[in-house]
Parts: sequence; structure tokens; C-alpha cells
Amino acid sequence: MANPAPQLSVTPNPRISARIIHADDDFIVVSKPAGLVTQPGQGHQHDALLNGLFATHGKRLQNLGRARDFGLLHRLDRPTSGLVLVGLTAQGYDGLRAQFEARQIEKTYVTLVHGALRPPAGRVDRPIATVRRGGLKQAHLGAGRGAKTAVTEYRTLQTAGGASLVECQPKTGRLHQIRAHLAWKGGAVVGDRDYGPRAALDADFRRATDKYTIFLHAGRLRFQHPVSGATLTVQAPLPAPLVAFLDTLGIACPRRWRP
Repeated sequence: MANPAPQLSVTPNPRISARIIHADDDFIVVSKPAGLVTQPGQGHQHDALLNGLFATHGKRLQNLGRARDFGLLHRLDRPTSGLVLVGLTAQGYDGLRAQFEARQIEKTYVTLVHGALRPPAGRVDRPIATVRRGGLKQAHLGAGRGAKTAVTEYRTLQTAGGASLVECQPKTGRLHQIRAHLAWKGGAVVGDRDYGPRAALDADFRRATDKYTIFLHAGRLRFQHPVSGATLTVQAPLPAPLVAFLDTLGIACPRRWRP
């Protein structure tokens, strides 16, 4: 008699796929495409990244349970592309979670922003509170009720065509942190309707991509292996449509971020 199929808390969906960048016994790193929500929620109970992961790793993620978020160690906004860490064992999840909580995981994002940041490299240290506007969560900058420390370091790589290609390293993990911080600096992320100006550049970008994409990519993670202790650097190149859009502005994508 065949063993019954395991009861899973998240509906598997084999149609949802994300490229695995790194895999071992204790965790995986996947590259989430823009437009895909990270975990099931209202309106996305069956088409989130986690649904796709349950189609390939369901038993192991189920074993981690809800207390360990079924392996999800962090999340990316729907319109943001890039790397997501997912635990497969309790030891792997707990070891990586401890590094996140201690702010020991180095995260590097690549973004295209309006105009030119002044100064071209620096540090934004502005607290962020999560507020609700129109039923959606948004970041509110400044001290006040619920505000928490938020720090982002940034470096401009190139400026042309009315935009700048920038690398960012968030030192904290607040809601929409990079998007809100750079908009406060006067350089909103291209394509961002929540914090940006909705300029002609944004319309051009949406025509080149889609309405569920902003030019923000979680490109590199550097951390300690939760079991061996070895230092790992995992990197995902910019999606091809983002590189092509840079070409239209006369911005040469650095080799390290090219597909």
C-alpha cells in the first residue's frame, strides 16, 4: 500500500519557478523574479514564491513548520527581483536567522534612480515607521511613534540619461528601506509608483518591463555557512530587461552585474 501524500500547509504550485543559485543540504538561495510575491497572502494564496518552493522542497519546508516560516528567512517586495535565502533544516534556518538578527549578513542591491545623488556616495540614517495608506503598508521616514533605526549605505556607479546606477547596502531591514531612503535623498527608484515622481522615465521603464517591476535588484549576499562556518558570497546578475534598459540610457552595466 502506497504511503499517503504528506499534508502540506502551503499549496504546491509547480508553475511557479525561481532559479536556484546555490543549494546544499541546509539551505538554498533562489533568484526571485520581479512581479512575484514572496509568500502567500491576500490575493496570492497559490502563486507566491513559497508555493513554487513547496512543489520542489515541500516535505522539508513543511518539517520546518510555521514557527520557522516554512524556511523563508527574509522577503523581497513584489516588484523587486533578486536573492532570497531559504532554510531546509532547523540547523540551517536557525544559524542563518541568528546572522540576520545580528546584522551579520551583507546584502548588496543594484538600483537605478532618478537624477544624481548628492553626494554620489554616502550613508542615509533615517528612522522608518510602518504605516498604512489606502490599506497598504508604506514606510514613513522620521522619528515618531513606531519609528525604528534604518541605515543604508550607497555608492553611485554611473550617471547618464537623467538617471544613476547605484549600489546599496542596507544595514537594517525595514519595510521599503532602500526605496524610501533614496527617494528622501532626491533619487527615487525608477518605476517606483509608491515613492517616485511618475515621470517620463518611469513610463519608458514600464513599457520596457511591466507594471509589477521596479529597478531594484537584490544582487549579492555574503554570509557564514550556518554549519561549516565558511564565508559564502552568492550573486545573481541583473535581469536582462534591466540591462537592456540601461543601454537605452547610455549606462554601461558593470561586468559583475551582467547576465
